[in-house]
Amino acid sequence: MLKIKGHEFNAFVVKDSSTRRAIQFKNNILQSLSKLGLTEDDIDVPLQTLATHKAPASVLWYMDGHRLYYSYGRSPKFVENLYVVSKIIELEVQTLLNEEKTFPDFLNDFSEEKDVEDQRKEARALLGLAHDVIDVDLINSKFRALAKEHHPDRPNGDAEKFKAINLAHKILKRELE
Repeated sequence: MLKIKGHEFNAFVVKDSSTRRAIQFKNNILQSLSKLGLTEDDIDVPLQTLATHKAPASVLWYMDGHRLYYSYGRSPKFVENLYVVSKIIELEVQTLLNEEKTFPDFLNDFSEEKDVEDQRKEARALLGLAHDVIDVDLINSKFRALAKEHHPDRPNGDAEKFKAINLAHKILKRELE
């Protein structure tokens, strides 16, 4: 079972027909977002040449003047990551349509800056992590150690560094929720 963004669903392990399944998951994303009045031109779901390689999956769409984005990369294969993205988008759209979530909350949950991937790389570097670390416990541990070291109340504390460390943690935490 996976629990992501408050939704719980079964993991899906792809054993064959990875490329075909990746196309199916992309089409599921397009179909889910079309329920909100979006067209295929408003949505970008990049596919990997080899769906079995380790790579994160993402979807980018524009809605009401907002740039919305979601990515997932914890599974060992791109196609399995794309399944998770597809499932989250499907469940979130359904939550919005069932009026269990407001439109502003939906926008807030998926709004991202254009350079979000660069921000994530910089956040990992600032926390002294490898570029592909997704272990939440390790990220939290590094954050706590650095925050403690640079806290403004400490004798050699640095308020600016402390703020940067907090922002880096927030960026990574949002990615991995």
